Amino acid sequence: MFPGFRHAMAWVHTWFGLVFGFVLMACFFFGALSVFDREIDRWAVPQTRFAPQFMPSFDRVLLPALRRIEPDAAEYAVSMPALHDAAQGPPTPRLELPADEYWVYTTHRDPVLSMGVGFRVPQPKDPDGHNHIHGSATVDPRSGEAVRADQLRIGSAWFYPMHYSLHVDWLYLGIFIVGLAALTMLAALVSGVVIHRKLFREFFTFRPWKRTQRSALDLHNLTGVVALPFHFFFAFTGLVIFAAYYYLPVSQFQLKPLHDRHEAMEAAATGLPHQAAGVPAPLASVDAMMAEAKRRWAARGMAGEVGYLQIHHVGDANGYVSIYRAGSDRVALVGEGIHFQASTGAVLREDPPRRAVMAIHEFLSGLHLQHFEHWLLRWLYVLGGLLGCACIATGFVFFVERRKKKHAATGGQGSRAVDALAVAAVTGMVIAAVGMLVANRLLPADLAGKGDWEKAAFWGFWMLALVHAFARGGPVARARINPAWRKQCRAIAALAVAAVLLNWLTTGDHLLKTLVTDPYRAVAGVDLALLAAAGVALWAARRLARRGRGKAGRRPAVAPPPAAGAEHG
Repeated sequence: MFPGFRHAMAWVHTWFGLVFGFVLMACFFFGALSVFDREIDRWAVPQTRFAPQFMPSFDRVLLPALRRIEPDAAEYAVSMPALHDAAQGPPTPRLELPADEYWVYTTHRDPVLSMGVGFRVPQPKDPDGHNHIHGSATVDPRSGEAVRADQLRIGSAWFYPMHYSLHVDWLYLGIFIVGLAALTMLAALVSGVVIHRKLFREFFTFRPWKRTQRSALDLHNLTGVVALPFHFFFAFTGLVIFAAYYYLPVSQFQLKPLHDRHEAMEAAATGLPHQAAGVPAPLASVDAMMAEAKRRWAARGMAGEVGYLQIHHVGDANGYVSIYRAGSDRVALVGEGIHFQASTGAVLREDPPRRAVMAIHEFLSGLHLQHFEHWLLRWLYVLGGLLGCACIATGFVFFVERRKKKHAATGGQGSRAVDALAVAAVTGMVIAAVGMLVANRLLPADLAGKGDWEKAAFWGFWMLALVHAFARGGPVARARINPAWRKQCRAIAALAVAAVLLNWLTTGDHLLKTLVTDPYRAVAGVDLALLAAAGVALWAARRLARRGRGKAGRRPAVAPPPAAGAEHG
C-alpha cells in the first residue's frame, strides 16, 4: 500500500491529525484557559471578587451551609428509579433523603469554596453499591451564604470541563472522544518524529515571508518540535487520570466482587469503617479535629492549611472525618490525610507515605491538574497549550494549501469543506469563548437561569462562526484564501475589547483600579489577556489581508505530486 515506512507514517500523521485535530484544538485551547479557570470565575461572577480564604470554621459556618443543601432534582429524577428497590415500597421523597456524606474543598486561589452532600437512598437495589443522590453548592466562606446556583463559573464549570468532555455528557461520550483523540495525538507525535528526521534544524526554521504553504509548514514543525515534551506529557497524563474511571474500569465491572472484598479488607486494616453501623451518633467538634490535624502536620515539618474535608456515614456510630492538607506547596493534589472518629474526635489513622505506584499516579495527575502554587509554571502551561493550538491550526492551513489548487483545477470541494471546518475550529472557537464573556457582562446579574443563557450564547456564537466560514468559503474553491479567517479575527478583536469595556461599565473594575488603586490580579489578568488577544487578532487580520491581496488574480494550477514524507499536518 505504501512504498516505505515514512510514507505510511506520513499518511497516519496527516489523516489522523486531520480527523481528530478539531477535537484536539478544543482540548488544547480550553485546557490553556483552564490553567487560570479560577481567575476567569472571578471575572465572570463579580460578587466573588474578594481575597482567597482559608477553610473557615466547620462548626459555625460550613455545617449550617451543608445542612441547607438539597438533593439535585434532575439527578433524583434520573437516578432514583435505577437505585431504589421498588419491591420495598415507594421511593423516599427527594427532600426526605438522609445525608450520608459531606465534603468541602478549597484552594489557595479560591475566595469561595465548593461543598456537597451525598444523600443515601434508604431502600437500594444494591446495598453494597454507591447509592447516593448528590447536592452541591458554592459558598462564601466569610458568611456561609451560597452563591446563586445559576451564576455560571465560566472558568471552572464551563471552560475546564470543555477540555476533557466537550460537554457531551450522554454516556460520557465526550470523555471517550477526547480519550481517543489523546491516543491519536500520541500516534501523531510518534509519526511526526519519524517524518522529521532533521528535528534540530526545524527547531530554528521559520520563514514567514515565504508563501502560505511553506510558512505554515515551518510554523507547524517549529511549534510541534518546541512543545513536543509538553504535548506528549499532557496527552499521556490525561489518559492516566481517566483510565481507571472511564477507559479501563475493570474493578467496577469485571472484578467488582474482588474490588468490594478489597474495600472491606482495607477498612478492616485501616480501622476506617466501610459500612454504616445503623446506630445514631452525634458529631463532635470538627474545628477541634482540623486544629489537631494542622498541629500534627506542623510536627511533621509540613505545616499547612486544610484543603479537603470529608465526613463519611454522617450521624452514624461508624462515622469518621477525613482531613487532607492543601496541595499548594507540592505537585500532588491533596495528601497527608488524617482520619478522626466523628462522634468523639479521636484519631483513627494517619495516612502513611504512598507506595511507589500510587505516588507516581498522584504525581502525574497533580502535574496535569497543576493546583500547586507556581505562577511561572502556570504561564508555561498556557504557552504549551497555545503552541499546541498553533501546531494544529497550521496543520489545517498546510493541508488546505497543499490541495486547494488541485481541487480548484478539478472542481473538487474537499479543500473548501476542510477550510471552513478549520476556521470554525480555530477562530470560531475563540469567538465562542470571548462571546460568552461578553454575554456574561450584558445579561442582567439577577436574570433567572443566567448560566443557561451564557451557555446558549457560547454555542450560538460558535454556530454562527461555522455558518459564516462555509458561506464565505467560495474563494477556497478558486485556490484563494477564505476571507472568513480575516473577518473572524476582526470579530475576535471587537468582542475582546467589548468584554473589557463591559466589565468596566457593569462592575466599575477598570484596569486602572484592578492594577493600581485597588489591585485584584485575577480580574486585571483576564482583562489584559483579552486586550492581548485583540492585538494578536488584529495583527493576524492585517497579515491575512496582505496575503489575500498578494494572491488575488493568480490562476490556479495543479499541484505537483508530494515528495516522500512531505504530506502531513
